[in-house]
Amino acid sequence: MPETQLETRNQKLETDLRGLAQDIVQRAMSGGATAAECIVREGDEFSTVVRLGQVETLKESGSKAIGIRVFNGQRAASTYSSDFSRSGLDRMVKSALELAKITSEDPYAGIPEASQLGSLEGDLDLYHSDVYSLPGEERINYARRTEKAALDYDPRIKNSEGGSFDAATGHKVLANSHGFVGEYRRSYCSVAAVPIAQAEDGKMQRDYWFSVARTLSRLESPEEVGKIAAQRTLRRLGARKVKTARVPVVFDPMVAASILDHIFEGVNGDSIYRGASFLAGKLGQKIAGDQVTVIDDGTMPGGFGTSPFDGEGIPTRRTVVIENGVLKSYLLNTYTAKKLGLQTTANAARGLAGTPGIGPGNYFLQPGVKTPKEIIGGIPEGLYVTEFLGHGVNLVTGDYSRGASGLWISGGELTYPVEEITVGGNLKEMFFNISEIGNDLEFRGAIACPTIRIDGLTVGGE
Repeated sequence: MPETQLETRNQKLETDLRGLAQDIVQRAMSGGATAAECIVREGDEFSTVVRLGQVETLKESGSKAIGIRVFNGQRAASTYSSDFSRSGLDRMVKSALELAKITSEDPYAGIPEASQLGSLEGDLDLYHSDVYSLPGEERINYARRTEKAALDYDPRIKNSEGGSFDAATGHKVLANSHGFVGEYRRSYCSVAAVPIAQAEDGKMQRDYWFSVARTLSRLESPEEVGKIAAQRTLRRLGARKVKTARVPVVFDPMVAASILDHIFEGVNGDSIYRGASFLAGKLGQKIAGDQVTVIDDGTMPGGFGTSPFDGEGIPTRRTVVIENGVLKSYLLNTYTAKKLGLQTTANAARGLAGTPGIGPGNYFLQPGVKTPKEIIGGIPEGLYVTEFLGHGVNLVTGDYSRGASGLWISGGELTYPVEEITVGGNLKEMFFNISEIGNDLEFRGAIACPTIRIDGLTVGGE
């Protein structure tokens, strides 16, 4: 479809979805709701996996769905549908109104005040039509090239779980009974490879690498992704166990993000008001080392966690969560903010139905100045973790124990691969023991973390 035709079609769809969302809210109010909000979503998705040069899966789909949440005083109910016929929409609204009469009352339920609502102005660089510009065969070729680059890199790469290429576009509209109507469109594409290497003794190892972007022009080349996937896989060959020891542990950025994840769960308003977090009641207190500053910013142009407004129609913002080790803010939606007697941080996240949860904007640990090589160079004996297995984290107590694999550090160098080990400690101490932060912050999703060094952890082995 030519670019101008595509633009005209998109403008028409935007008008239709906006009008539809407003109409559904009006229907709910006319039916007796005291407040209502409606979400309409539509999107296209393409996905292919090529294994050993042959197309293994190929999926292309479009979807459209609508959801409504209605309030009857302090009672709330929600329904959703993918049936956009007049009767289907009538049924959806009617069901929600009937359910709202019988659900239990909640004094904190409701949509945000009108004065809180709004949307960021300007282009946030979230949508690029080029993710769908390639013909089908070229998309498949992206996946094929990625896998080929990995397989050709070294004769020890004997097999593959595939190369893949994905692309998606989405359009979301939110309207509510306070007159708010907002919308935005997003796009993304990704390319990945999962090669398998075999050592001389026949033992096999796998690893992966990927690139993801809002536009094709910012995607790493398939050849580069395949090469890195091969390098990451080969360095795992000949992995062994190590003796149990208490040593510094360096987390590569992909696994370091999981530590940030635990902080996110700990400052999540839902966990806080339920008393299910070891960070409950810690606002204004020191909970981490001096160099630890964690930020949640839903306003960064092009970010994977960026949007003009959150799941309730409140403009997204930048929130300093931890500053120089001091807990400055929880992350909240309007419900959890009311429960805690605080203000929302515009972190409401929601699907088509149900009450909003809490999600990150672009949530990251502020980078330091050292390169990963310099951080590793300062460690006589230690562990560089490249993968975690399973879950072993208790957010109430902070107890931490996870299966891991990676590379052993000796004399400031990565020396040999290790596997079948555990990394154990307690999050309360681990945040204080982040002794080095790398300069390699890179967003490959909404949560991002540079390389970090944590002291005082126990590496469990033989």
